[in-house]
Amino acid sequence: MAAFRSMIRLPGLFLCLLIVCCASMLRIRVDADPRVDLSSYHTFGFLEPLTTDKVDYSTLLSLRLKEATRRELEKRGYRYTQSNPDLLVNFNVNIMQRQELRADPAPVHYGYYRYRFGLYDPWPDYPYDIYTVNYKVGTLIIDLVDAARKQLVWQGLAEGHVTEKILNNPAPAIDRSVTQIFARYPIPPRKP
Repeated sequence: MAAFRSMIRLPGLFLCLLIVCCASMLRIRVDADPRVDLSSYHTFGFLEPLTTDKVDYSTLLSLRLKEATRRELEKRGYRYTQSNPDLLVNFNVNIMQRQELRADPAPVHYGYYRYRFGLYDPWPDYPYDIYTVNYKVGTLIIDLVDAARKQLVWQGLAEGHVTEKILNNPAPAIDRSVTQIFARYPIPPRKP
């Protein structure tokens, strides 16, 4: 009977593991103006000043975002230019502190209720320990704007947990985020 109860709990354990694994992945969302054919644009440039440059100089964050985005757009046949581009690229980055309540399931203690053993368990999923988890969530938004009309035509968003490792070395996370956003772009990379 104990083996049967363990088998019943395995799907719950698997579900918890799946949720934890998915929580560490980036959530990507995109949106586009359905009236716009993105293949009709040929050149791109960067908005001046970028939203990520709130000061009078270009930040390292902006530099990394520009490099990754330029690489992805050029793979799709767009050409970078500083004078009169068809598309203007802008970025927005936000990191917010979040809190989440979590609970561990109660361990099975029979104690005084030992007479139940083998017949039924005392509320096995009743929370035993409730605690608060603090974490950071980062959001990266990439906007592509029709330069002539000053109209947003495509937007990609990546959202995920920001760890100390990412904060200490942001370049790989920025690169991965931009790559995953453009994986959802309607124009695929050109074959070499």
